[in-house]
Amino acid sequence: MAAGMMGVIWRYRGFIFGSVKREFQSRYRNSLLGAAWTILNPLAMIVVYTVIFSQIMRTRLPGSDNDLAYSIYLCAGVLTWGLFAEITGRAQNVFLEHANLIKKISFPRLCLPVIVVLNASINFLIIFSLFLIFLILTGNFPGLSLLGMLPVLLIQILFSIGLGMVLGVLNVFFRDVGQFFAVLLQFWFWFTPVVYTMKVLPLAVQPYLAWNPMTPLILAYQDILVHALWPNWSSLLFPLICALLLCLFGLRLFRQRVGEMVDEL
Repeated sequence: MAAGMMGVIWRYRGFIFGSVKREFQSRYRNSLLGAAWTILNPLAMIVVYTVIFSQIMRTRLPGSDNDLAYSIYLCAGVLTWGLFAEITGRAQNVFLEHANLIKKISFPRLCLPVIVVLNASINFLIIFSLFLIFLILTGNFPGLSLLGMLPVLLIQILFSIGLGMVLGVLNVFFRDVGQFFAVLLQFWFWFTPVVYTMKVLPLAVQPYLAWNPMTPLILAYQDILVHALWPNWSSLLFPLICALLLCLFGLRLFRQRVGEMVDEL
């Protein structure tokens, strides 16, 4: 099944890359700042959280005397969380947004989630590259442990698009799904150690965060970028299983409902 799906995607690679290029260009057409808007939103969030937590609330990263450690900790969480939020947010509406295209043109509908992932990945690479330049200039580059981000990113992308596909199909039939997930995403953010560390939580609460698949992923990014450590690979088994199950369920749900979806759009 996976080989067949990859074969279809490869045959329609021209359509996929053309769509990615058009969407990227249309997003910043007639915009004075252009792609800078990709940077400004997470940058504003990081500045706000840094001011609130490190200045007003006097939050410091436990066990670190580096003045920039908390800002790097925030960036590690906020930027990678932004990738998750963008993929799931775009994927849940991808079939609705391309309703006219789906009705008029015959093409594999699975190309649409691939386009979502590629667009979100490009945006992430733009801002993360600037973040890496910042780490280099400030002497905080993590070294070879940065390579540990690649498998962590792969697991996160699989988890994000798997969840996004499930939401995308359901949202075609039940339009409240998208609204509900937007609210859930806000709570999910605060139940993930992005702006706080696990150590500040009561011991009774910490085990519950382990059931959040995003927790070990965010912790892995923070270990790499803040402490220059390789991820705890065993902790990534749970989000990997969740990612694979969501992808399989999303594909099955899509195959079962793809015919009905056209009528509902």
